[in-house]
Amino acid sequence: MKRERILLIAGTILLLGTASFGLAQSDTILSDTLIVNEGLIAEMGSETRALSDYFSFPKLLLTLLIIGLTYLFLRVVSGLLNVWGERTTRHRVTIKGFIPVVRILIWLGSFSFIIVAIFRPPMASVLAISASIGVAVGFAAQDLLKNIFGGIIIIIDKPFQIGDKIQIGSHYGEVTGIGLRSTRLVTPSDSLVTVPNAEVMSQAVANANAGEENCQVVTEVYLPLNVDIAHIKQTALEAAQVSRYVFLNKPVVVLFSQEDVGQRVLLKVKVKAYVNDLRNEFLFQSEITEVLTKEFASFYSDNDLQ
Repeated sequence: MKRERILLIAGTILLLGTASFGLAQSDTILSDTLIVNEGLIAEMGSETRALSDYFSFPKLLLTLLIIGLTYLFLRVVSGLLNVWGERTTRHRVTIKGFIPVVRILIWLGSFSFIIVAIFRPPMASVLAISASIGVAVGFAAQDLLKNIFGGIIIIIDKPFQIGDKIQIGSHYGEVTGIGLRSTRLVTPSDSLVTVPNAEVMSQAVANANAGEENCQVVTEVYLPLNVDIAHIKQTALEAAQVSRYVFLNKPVVVLFSQEDVGQRVLLKVKVKAYVNDLRNEFLFQSEITEVLTKEFASFYSDNDLQ
């Protein structure tokens, strides 16, 4: 009987000890959890304060001001370069070719200044944010990125530049602008055509002058077969050589061939010459066509015109 009481008392003491140890452990775990939570809250608070320091209202306002001033400055610089290029025919293409390069350099300098001088984030944060933005933009704007990379390649590789006469697909005209997204042409009918740079890079581009102020112009005239070929050649050469639009430092060539036109065979006269200013291309063609048509008008008959 005494032995059973002793075992009962020992078991009770052991149970109370275990319970006390469990409560102590629970208090320890709870205190550790509270410490960890307080640390996380403090860390989140410090990060929030850091973000608020990076993107404070004065910094955002200054950033918008710099972007606006950069835009206005680029408009002024581009306008001055355009005016300067238009005043000198000899160097127009070269001067206008600097416009897209200047725009990219100024924008890069402006954004670099904003990041380094205004926000001044740690390099690790810059790399992490850049990677995240790159992945997001890469999925969301694939076509836009293709156009931007195409614009950069055009500016660096220079298959053409502002002021050149080029053929892109079915569009022919003078290049008036090379942007990061698209290339703009003015056609002979004075229409402005905007071609995405990705499309420009995916097909062949024919350049009529390749950066020079002069370009070759081919004028085609159809005459009856009964005309004097020697007389035609002499007349065409004289008309081209005395034209105020011709560039005499390069040769003038007259070629002949026969071609079926409707139900008749006519003599095709092709006059190949260079104009002193690529903008005079169609004026020169009109002048040569007018001279040859008037000179040999008597050889046309009603049957030839049908």
